[in-house]
Amino acid sequence: MNDGDGLKRADARRNKEALLDAAAAIFVESGVEAPVRDIAAKAGVGTATIYRHFPTRSDLIIAVYRHQVEACAEAGPALLAEGPTPYAALGRWIDLFVDFLVTKHGLAAVLQSDNAGFEALHAYFVDRLVPVCAQLLDAAAGSGEIRSDVDAYELMRGVGNLCIGADSDLRYDARRLVELLITGLRRPR
Repeated sequence: MNDGDGLKRADARRNKEALLDAAAAIFVESGVEAPVRDIAAKAGVGTATIYRHFPTRSDLIIAVYRHQVEACAEAGPALLAEGPTPYAALGRWIDLFVDFLVTKHGLAAVLQSDNAGFEALHAYFVDRLVPVCAQLLDAAAGSGEIRSDVDAYELMRGVGNLCIGADSDLRYDARRLVELLITGLRRPR
């Protein structure tokens, strides 16, 4: 294999990741129906580049969703390794999870004609993220910082449910409610 080929592939992978990051940022700002030209401008590429990688809007949305699931999954162990405490790592990861939930807003509407595809994405999400959350919860419980009876899936569902009303009521502060939920996990001292 030519080293130049490996460098080209690494550059292409970085470019695609930058494009997915730009799309995620635009989706947070403007929703999943944002113009492709806005995504292209933020990524510093032409619209043809986006269509070459993602022929349809749903292809792009699904790719952003998968990219963010992977980023969230990879962040858990990294935060645990570098955080001051397991509880602090859990809190930072939950913040990332909330960011992810905001980004995926609108996904269901785009995929509603493809129920099997949506179910497959949900299963992927659960399979990748619940074990990461469980690892963080186990570490925080093991250090005595939080209760030991917290189920990762239930916590993630609770966080998700708290995020639902954020887009329809400007006075609703989902982050504040999620913060209260995570604070409530702490063991009394």
